[in-house]
Amino acid sequence: MNGNLGTTTLKRRRRARDPMRAYDGLPKPLRHWLADAALPWSPASCLRIWNRGRQRGLSHEDILARLVQAEQQALTRDQVSAVSAVGSSVAL
Repeated sequence: MNGNLGTTTLKRRRRARDPMRAYDGLPKPLRHWLADAALPWSPASCLRIWNRGRQRGLSHEDILARLVQAEQQALTRDQVSAVSAVGSSVAL
């Protein structure tokens, strides 16, 4: 059962915390980005990237751009995994 995770081939992980409570605790710009994200990001991983960017003195816009870049990298990995899976099943 995928629920709202879609058809990604990326690994899923169980979370110990309540994801909605974690989401509600995020900074407002990060919540807005996460609501429109293409992948099912965990609030904890987004907050790690956010906090790292804030420690480096980045603006909110720069941090959100970094999140977009990380998401694009994950989508590329997902596409490569899907193509590899299709290629290996065709070879059989």
